[in-house]
Amino acid sequence: MIVIVMGVSGAGKSTVGALLAAALGAAFIDGDDAHPKANIEKMRAGAPLDDADRLPWLRDLARTIDASRAEGADVVLACSALKARYRDVLAAGRTDVHFVHLTGDEALLRRRLEDRAGHFMPAGLLASQFADLEEPSEAIVVDAAQAPEEIVAAVLDALSRPGRGGSE
Repeated sequence: MIVIVMGVSGAGKSTVGALLAAALGAAFIDGDDAHPKANIEKMRAGAPLDDADRLPWLRDLARTIDASRAEGADVVLACSALKARYRDVLAAGRTDVHFVHLTGDEALLRRRLEDRAGHFMPAGLLASQFADLEEPSEAIVVDAAQAPEEIVAAVLDALSRPGRGGSE
């Protein structure tokens, strides 16, 4: 199983993804760790990434997913995956992909970003992420305002339903 925890910055993708991976006994991949230095510097300077910046990064993430799967591991990936075409790169040819979309109020997520120390993503880029976001049509949608443990419980419940990756 591949679970991609997606959403704009500040939604809690990394925190939820790590907890979900632990609960599933899956490998955890934080998409932020795979950004090339040029992407990090661009965001740190306050400039949003464009498709040319994101596509090589997404292809690298897809290869990392495949490498983990080749080792027999289920995977939880934390990745913004804001646009449908980005999600297509991550899901291409992978029949067991489940998207979890963490949604949230822009003011709440902005506060989280402003309170976050040591991360390259400035709060000033949040509006550009909301502008780029294309809501997924097929996803488990969870409110990011909930505690991470509550979010994980909701995702595990949704995944256990027939047709969602659990027992059918």
